Amino acid sequence: MTVWLMKSEPEVFSFEDLKAAPDQATPWEGVRNFQARNFMRDAMRIGDTVLYYHSNCAEPGIVGLAEIASAPYPDPTQFDPSSDYHDPRSAPDNLRWMLVDVRFKEDLPRPVSLREIKAHPVLREMLVAQRGSRLSIQPVDQAHMDCLQKDFWS
Repeated sequence: MTVWLMKSEPEVFSFEDLKAAPDQATPWEGVRNFQARNFMRDAMRIGDTVLYYHSNCAEPGIVGLAEIASAPYPDPTQFDPSSDYHDPRSAPDNLRWMLVDVRFKEDLPRPVSLREIKAHPVLREMLVAQRGSRLSIQPVDQAHMDCLQKDFWS
């Protein structure tokens, strides 16, 4: 199993929103970055762990655990002209954007802020802590997951 960090702005769709969603799951729609799309399309598997990360907020950081709950499938918002995520270059016979469903897994003993990640001697190597790293979906090394569990959640 792989571990992923997936960013969401809490005002758009928070971890609490995920917990309140039907079946505690949601389609991870609106990704419009090819590298993030490729992770969903080519690398994510049902059951992979997700570090749910709140971004663009007062205290960015990892706030909960989720899991990948579906195989990839076409993001319907790419075809919807009324959607903020509409892509006029997409067509059913020329798919550009995919998504996966994400499901709540568990609450954490406590959030881990970006400030704490950057200050930690091991975690500061995570992609999310790197200058200029704005990718909304990132793989997480197992060593970093082990460190989070040992140093913050045990």
